[in-house]
Amino acid sequence: MKNFALFGVAGFVAPRHLEAIKETGNNLIASLDKSDSVGVLDHYFPESKFFLEYERFDRFIEKTKRREGLQLDYLSICTPNYLHDSHIRTALRLGANAICEKPLVLNPWNLEALEAIEKESVNSVNTILQLRLHPEIKKLKERVEKESVKEKYDVDLTYITSRGNWYSISWKGDDAKSGGVIANIGIHFFDMLGWVFGGLQDTYVHHRDDKTAAGYLEFEKARVRWFLSIDKDNLSSVIKNKTTKMYRSITINGEEIDFSKGFEKLHVKSYQEILQGNGFTLQDAKASIELMYKVRNEQIIDKREKHFLL
Repeated sequence: MKNFALFGVAGFVAPRHLEAIKETGNNLIASLDKSDSVGVLDHYFPESKFFLEYERFDRFIEKTKRREGLQLDYLSICTPNYLHDSHIRTALRLGANAICEKPLVLNPWNLEALEAIEKESVNSVNTILQLRLHPEIKKLKERVEKESVKEKYDVDLTYITSRGNWYSISWKGDDAKSGGVIANIGIHFFDMLGWVFGGLQDTYVHHRDDKTAAGYLEFEKARVRWFLSIDKDNLSSVIKNKTTKMYRSITINGEEIDFSKGFEKLHVKSYQEILQGNGFTLQDAKASIELMYKVRNEQIIDKREKHFLL
């Protein structure tokens, strides 16, 4: 049994990490959040310690280590994106391995700094890239590797997930803290596309605002038109069911790839792989971090000049 702590336990994604810690047979000894709305702990680890202040958390970890010989093995990080690199460094300083939600960092140079710090440590940094573990995405990668296609695949990627007014008020609506739509929801797909279709060769951005982004990516094996949005008006333009809050579509040469199911236990699977020494590393995340940064800062090109979607 490994000992875990978790930063950001009141956040949206934290329950997936709590479930993964519990289902892999491990123990959450402590968690931290500036919000005290953490009743979710009762479902998973009601006996674990909870802290609102880092200083008290740090004192608890140090005390249990010295008095009880209890070592913190992993620190799971579910905090806002702009805090990830700081909290990864905290994990390594505490003598723990880090498990961090994506994006690991918002800028490539933050990743380079973490690589240097990790080399000086006996511990490691792991990130959650769960789409790489999705059965249908794994099948797609195997297919692309087996097929000897002379022409590049033509790929259309659309992901629309409706978000309410709270989004723009929260840290997710602050581009400096979250990286915007491109980092919040795009990083999942940018990593997946590079993993499946190889190295990036070209990129154009046709639209980018606080709710929507669209553009064109060219990889070694594919030309990709992509569209990302949290705007409910864009959702209503592609589906008629008003109760549906999300639309996810990937087509390859006109063929729809259905990966609407199979997401339920991907964080558990991610933890299983990490605990077996097969987690996704800083190097695994590097290409998608560089691509995300490029797309966030690329000059907008009129959509009539290049391929575009919607």
